[in-house]
Amino acid sequence: MEPKKYSSYAEIEHDLEILKLEKEIYYQKMKLSFDKTKESIIPSEPLEGFYSVYKKVFSGTFGMILKILIPYAISWFINRKRGD
Repeated sequence: MEPKKYSSYAEIEHDLEILKLEKEIYYQKMKLSFDKTKESIIPSEPLEGFYSVYKKVFSGTFGMILKILIPYAISWFINRKRGD
């Protein structure tokens, strides 16, 4: 491809403005595509329901006990012998 030859600074500025706008359009398309992908991967309503249940269960004394016991239970389950 042969380089374009300009006869004035106005032509250069015009092409630069076009390139700037194209860059902004591609950026907005990429951003929209990312948002759509994120929405399709992460469902919002089921997670909100799970979060409210989690918040209710893990609040108060019972929640504090669970937060302490769960790591111990997980490490016991991982480290137990297969024959037991």
